[in-house]
Amino acid sequence: MSVIEHDKPEEACGIFGVVASGRDVSRLAFFALFALQHRGQESAGIAVWDEGRLTAVKDIGLVSQVFKEETLKSLSGQAAIGHVRYSTTGSTRWINAQPVCLARNGHTLALAHNGNIVNTAELRARLQEREVELSSTSDSELLAALIANNPAAEIPDAVADVMPQARGAFSVVILSRGKVVGFRDPWGVRPLCIGRLEDGSYALASESCGLDIIGAEFLQEVKPGEMAVIKDKSLELKQVMPPADRLGMCIFEFIYFARPDSVLSGMTVSQARNRMGEELAREFSVEADMVIPVPDTGTPAAIGFARASGIPYGEGLIKNRYVGRTFIEPDNNLRQHGIRVKLNPLADAIRGKRLVVVDDSIVRGNTTHKIVRMLYDAGAKEVHLRISSPPIAHPCFYGIDTATSTELIASEKTVDEIREQVGATSLEYISLEGLQRAVGLPKERFCRACFTGRYPIEVPDEAKMSKHRFEQVEKELDEEPREPVIKKESVA
Repeated sequence: MSVIEHDKPEEACGIFGVVASGRDVSRLAFFALFALQHRGQESAGIAVWDEGRLTAVKDIGLVSQVFKEETLKSLSGQAAIGHVRYSTTGSTRWINAQPVCLARNGHTLALAHNGNIVNTAELRARLQEREVELSSTSDSELLAALIANNPAAEIPDAVADVMPQARGAFSVVILSRGKVVGFRDPWGVRPLCIGRLEDGSYALASESCGLDIIGAEFLQEVKPGEMAVIKDKSLELKQVMPPADRLGMCIFEFIYFARPDSVLSGMTVSQARNRMGEELAREFSVEADMVIPVPDTGTPAAIGFARASGIPYGEGLIKNRYVGRTFIEPDNNLRQHGIRVKLNPLADAIRGKRLVVVDDSIVRGNTTHKIVRMLYDAGAKEVHLRISSPPIAHPCFYGIDTATSTELIASEKTVDEIREQVGATSLEYISLEGLQRAVGLPKERFCRACFTGRYPIEVPDEAKMSKHRFEQVEKELDEEPREPVIKKESVA
């Protein structure tokens, strides 16, 4: 729950893994997850391997809420993986928090997953035939169970056998017997990269910002269909599956999900977003007095728009950067203020001005309407919305929580109807061609299904249902503790 109704695409997760004897691996994982917090705010977890024993701590909440100093001190070891979650299959319950820990051949493995598996019904049926019990409702446990119950003696061989069985988006790290194994689906939907610390140890992270914060040098991305095996100061790469003929990296990583300082496909995300703003200015110029962003994700594109248009850039909305996920319910009076809990206008800066307001996306339109209304109330003369993504008209099944088209304002309304609903003077979206020019890479490398409805990975009908499709009866949900508590799994 958030203190305001959110109107952005929600990501699946962020993952991290490291093998570094002699280093405080739980602290490395903590700071890496802290840098990846933007990828998921529902739960956080770290699993550590220490001389034959695996210990995992996970709970509902932000990284800084789940892990305190005394907790990190208790998590000593030589290797660790970590996870921050936003749910796309399975609800926000402790049992669905990650890493997933399962027994395998007399020891324990831990798994953290970013993405969304689309053939979950098939995989669940396969496990049920083998009488494998599942304790959660997440697709991530399916991957963990398939690997844990695979007959291969070595974990890399088990992973190589299971990878072709799963369809959909999966970037994964596994901790087992002091090794960290990372792998990525053959479409390359979700990112995963490799870094090296000063002492020669290796780490994996969803984004390079998760490596930067721990002082690791970014080396390369894990290729689609590739597996990386990390031991103490050694890295082995193996192409388990050939990359798909039609790759499917999520283009929304460039638009919104990834941090601006992260590197994807050889470029800094901020550079691509600057160019999106420049393309917007070239495609949809307007007479105005000032360009302002909807902070923070609209800022790089707004800078690019101002640079290309010659209209001065300025701040018109101030973001409270300390507002994140909270478990505190606002009272009715606070709820009426809505968006002001997170954003507040600079009335002196915008009064009487014609504004170009740059944002990265509109999903449902509710928050956009509130922002426009707030700017008018603060004295803006005109509000021209410019959006650095094309209209999101189709749901995503690969790890973004937009599972039904009815949630998407652009699926049922024209651009002018959306403009009228949100109350803007004008509204324009970047074209799909302009977006592709800004990214600077061929369209064949990307999944753009949320704009086009053309999905690179076939999606079964069952995967188009609610993310809660595997939830157990409400009675069982009521039996779970309501207060967030830290739990441990510690298995030799």
